[in-house]
Amino acid sequence: MSRPSTARPSKRGFGKRAGLVDGMPGFVSNQVLRPVNDGDPYVVFTTWNSREDFLNWVRSDEFVKGHAQSGTMPKEAFTGANKLEVHEVLQDSTRPELEPEPKGGPLRMH
Repeated sequence: MSRPSTARPSKRGFGKRAGLVDGMPGFVSNQVLRPVNDGDPYVVFTTWNSREDFLNWVRSDEFVKGHAQSGTMPKEAFTGANKLEVHEVLQDSTRPELEPEPKGGPLRMH
């Protein structure tokens, strides 16, 4: 599961809220990808063991707290509205034993 965003996070502002996800059950990793080309978005990429783990995160108090802190970032840190993309892993070279989850259908956040 992944959650890309067009937010341009500052290291200081993002670091505080990013730590809230680390202790969540099913959390694997969190990467902030900086664009190489002008006009491309920053991407916040999280990986989860399952869709259920991801949904538990976005429905958690920690998620609400972390994203409430987004408002403390300067206006120029954003290039546009956030966009949520969710992908299911079919294959992972670091986890050859990984069995893909059954195709999940559309994501219902709430």
